[in-house]
Amino acid sequence: MQDFIAQLNDAQREAVLQKDGPMIVIAGAGSGKTRVLTYRIAYLMSQGVDAFTILSLTFTNKAAREMKSRIAEIVGNSEAKNLWMGTFHSVFARILRAESDKLGYPSNFSIYDAQDSQRLIRGIIKDFNLDKDVYKYKQVLSRISSYKNSLITVKAYKRDLELQEADAMAKRPRLGEIYEEYVERCFKADAMDFDDLLLRTNELLARYPEVLAKYQNRFKYIMVDEYQDTNHSQYLIVKALSDRFQNICVVGDDAQSIYAFRGANINNILNFQKDYSDVKTFRLEQNYRSTKNIVEAANSVIEKNKTRLEKVVWTANDQGPRIRVNRLINDAEEGRFVASSIFENRMENQMRNSDFAILYRTNAQSRAMEDALRKKDIPYRIYGGLSFYQRKEIKDVLSYLRLIANPKDEEALIRIINFPARGIGQTTMDKLNLAANHYKRSMFEIIEHLEKLNLDINKGIQTKLKNFNNMIKSFRVMAEKKDAFDLAEIVVKKTGLIQEMKKDGTPEGIARIENIEELLNGIQDFVEGQKEIADATGSLSEFLEDVALATDLDKETDEVDRVALMTIHLAKGLEFPFVYVVGMEEDLFPSAMSVNSRSELEEERRLFYVALTRAEKQAYLTYVISRYRWGKLIDAEPSRFIEEIDEQYLDFMVPKDDYQFRSFVNPDIFDDEIDKSNLRTTKPKKGTPPSKTEEEEKRIRRLRKVKPQDNSPAKPRKPIPQLDAGQWVEHQRFGKGKVLEVKGVGQDKKANIDFQIGGVKSLLLKFAKLKLINN
Repeated sequence: MQDFIAQLNDAQREAVLQKDGPMIVIAGAGSGKTRVLTYRIAYLMSQGVDAFTILSLTFTNKAAREMKSRIAEIVGNSEAKNLWMGTFHSVFARILRAESDKLGYPSNFSIYDAQDSQRLIRGIIKDFNLDKDVYKYKQVLSRISSYKNSLITVKAYKRDLELQEADAMAKRPRLGEIYEEYVERCFKADAMDFDDLLLRTNELLARYPEVLAKYQNRFKYIMVDEYQDTNHSQYLIVKALSDRFQNICVVGDDAQSIYAFRGANINNILNFQKDYSDVKTFRLEQNYRSTKNIVEAANSVIEKNKTRLEKVVWTANDQGPRIRVNRLINDAEEGRFVASSIFENRMENQMRNSDFAILYRTNAQSRAMEDALRKKDIPYRIYGGLSFYQRKEIKDVLSYLRLIANPKDEEALIRIINFPARGIGQTTMDKLNLAANHYKRSMFEIIEHLEKLNLDINKGIQTKLKNFNNMIKSFRVMAEKKDAFDLAEIVVKKTGLIQEMKKDGTPEGIARIENIEELLNGIQDFVEGQKEIADATGSLSEFLEDVALATDLDKETDEVDRVALMTIHLAKGLEFPFVYVVGMEEDLFPSAMSVNSRSELEEERRLFYVALTRAEKQAYLTYVISRYRWGKLIDAEPSRFIEEIDEQYLDFMVPKDDYQFRSFVNPDIFDDEIDKSNLRTTKPKKGTPPSKTEEEEKRIRRLRKVKPQDNSPAKPRKPIPQLDAGQWVEHQRFGKGKVLEVKGVGQDKKANIDFQIGGVKSLLLKFAKLKLINN
């Protein structure tokens, strides 16, 4: 026992050796909270506390397994198995199975996952003959989930006139009926959903005092990990179970409370000391993960939050390099910078790909990162989501584009002929498929000649098929004249795809719209890039070929050493030597939807704190001057969080002054309409330094002129490079290449180059961004 206690620092040791009474361990990022939890359990067992009387609650199965494994190394595997340790849902499901008869359930009740619940809600809405565009099943289920986690039962809902009014105002007056029917059908099916595991446990402890007494007596010592992430329902269960002995230990960090959107209540940890008398508070403030620069930079940001517990995180680690801040022109440049930096750092420091993580605020941001990593041949893995081009909404758009380019593409046709819904069902599709096989024609050709073929399809469905056929044909005509972006923009609007996404107001629905927007941005970027290539037009077929190559490269391989890409929410609890936080711009991070109140902004700041403290050795923050939104280039503003970091911890890769002064109105539009002679000094003589004010004015004018649009390939930005056959060059998009031939003169000079990515390209040298290299 003394061996593992000796491994602790003073603050950790004090928390581990505190045996009885309520206690809170405020654990800063990287301070070893898991070690404190596991060692405290081992210490209690060494002091004669029966493992069966210890309850340890976590938020992930991974955390529970890791803790139990560590405890088993100290006290032995057989004793560790006797602990009540697991996630809230798994532990409470175990209690509910043991006591299920009290609530009228069998012990083998089913547990519905999200898809089961969604199907059931959809069925109820259909049975009630409700408008599915008003009663969107995901929104209804989300509302019911929030009711359950706030302990608003059907009975409580019926008594709450304000809630009923709110649902009526949202044009869903029958939501209460749906809620009641949903609960009844779950009960009839002997099923509970995930929210029921908490709600029914609260019901069990509230309605049956003997059951509450039983579990209060059993769990003499209770420990809760990540207490800042508990919701109201979890809080009440923990409070009830610990009320008798009050040997409760909660561990958490208010600075890492980032899950309010799913019901987490930061007040649970902020008010813990009010809930129990004689609470002992322990602060784990030594960070073992990160360098001094990273720790102190993170401190300088989080101290801006007014709602927080007092602690000062510090580290004995090396000072380390300053946080590097880089400003790029657009998201494509941002992706290329990150990919190049990863490649260089990996080679210079002899590191693995898995030592690098790219973190972003929204999933849509992964597209530019993925494109850049593929072109550098850097393997990566998307965590918590599909690769960008594998997401349903992206495949839907691409299927429309594929069918326009090739009407014989059967898979594309089947995917989108009834999406958005057009009343073309599976029976009709089966008939079309049989006819296509019989006549040895494509399904699209069958649709084109439907009237001549005399198929058993009623007139109404034939009209819908004809309308679909005409829509695709009209797009094919447009494709002959428009580039890939202009066509794609029309397609997503005319087909109703965006309108369909807008019907779903859930966070997932919003994310799908953002992903389609990001796809359009990528197409626009592709079209702009094609202007460099001789004889390229930026057409739909060119884009689809580019995507096909990209998605082929994107297929999973057996290699496990990959760069990690994920949202910041998913990164909590993880750590990486090198971390890139991308998209550090206002309205993106902090999110435009999270700056309407102080509490929302403070949660965004905590999210940034989490992002920064994932880094062990080096952190990068990147932002862009302009970002595409729905294909339009808009000016972007650096995130306020960059400004909140003390400058001594930052290394600006582009001079900070370049973005500190921004002109929103061109001063050249104003005439000298008033006498300004008394507002300024005499014009300085030639050779004398200009005044500070004039310097700033010149800087503002310079900044105003440096617009992303001015980087358009429509204007040559440098002399035409002198190339000869046999030379090696490097291109941002196509990588390294060998010059095969140079022909033409003056502004029309072009070179045929065999690139590593994309093969032989004919580039107009006046536009080409090439760098001579020694291979």
